[in-house]
Amino acid sequence: MPTTLASAIRAALCETDPRAKVMATRKVARDWRLGRLEFAFDVAMPDTPGRPDRPELLPPARMPRRGKAGSQRGRIALWHALAHIEFVAIDLALDMAGRFGAQLGPQFVSDFLRVAADEAMHFALIDRHLRAQGSHYGALPAHEGLWSAAHDTRHDVGARLAVVPMVLEARGLDITPAMIDRVRCVGDQRGACILERILDDEIAHVRFGSTHFAAVCKQLGKAPSAYWKALVSRHFHGVLKPPFNDSARLAAGLSRDMYAALA
Repeated sequence: MPTTLASAIRAALCETDPRAKVMATRKVARDWRLGRLEFAFDVAMPDTPGRPDRPELLPPARMPRRGKAGSQRGRIALWHALAHIEFVAIDLALDMAGRFGAQLGPQFVSDFLRVAADEAMHFALIDRHLRAQGSHYGALPAHEGLWSAAHDTRHDVGARLAVVPMVLEARGLDITPAMIDRVRCVGDQRGACILERILDDEIAHVRFGSTHFAAVCKQLGKAPSAYWKALVSRHFHGVLKPPFNDSARLAAGLSRDMYAALA
C-alpha cells in the first residue's frame, strides 16, 4: 500500500479500470486529508495515465456524429462524451497535484486532490446515468486529444494552470447552463440535476486554478492578466469562443478583461 503522497497519486493515475480509478482517487484524497500520507515526492508521474481498453480513442475528425439531440442515440452520445471528459479530468487533477505539489506545497495538493475526488464523483454519476439509459462508458468512441493539454504543459505549472482550469474547465462554465436547459427540455430531470451539481463544483475548480496561478505570478514577479494571455497564446491551440458565462467566471476569479481580448 502506498505511504507517500506521490506514490499514492501515481497508483491512482495508473489504474486502467474506470471503477478502480474512481475508488483509488477518492481514497488518496481521503488519506491525504486524514494525514495518512507523507508529503514526499519519491516517484515521478507517468507521461500517460492508465486507460481502459474501451472507449476507442479517435482524433476529432474521425469522431462520429452524435445524432439528433432529442433522440435516444443523441442523448446517449452526449452523456458518453461527458463521461469521457470527467474521466480524463480525474487524471488531469491527479497529475496536477502529483507533478507540481512539491513545488507549490500542501495547500495546492489539497485543492487539486479535492478536484480529483469531485471529478471521480462526477464520472460515477454520469456513468450510472448512462447505465440507466441502457449504455455505459466505453460503449462509444471518445476524443483522444483531451490529455494533450496536460502533456504539452508538463514542465510548467504556470502554463498548466493557465490552460487546464482557466481555459478548458472555464469553458464548461460557459456551455453547461445551455446544456442543462436542453436536457431538461427532453424530460431528463435527473440529468439536469447532475449537470447543475457539476457546474457548481467547476466554479470552485476554476477558482483553485486562478488562485494558484496568481500565487505563481507573485513568485515570478509577473502581472497575472498579461502572463495568462501570453501562456494561453503559446500553449492553447484552440480558440476562446463567446458567449461567456461572465457571472460564473467572475465567481471563479476570472475577470472579463482577461479573456475577452483573446476571444
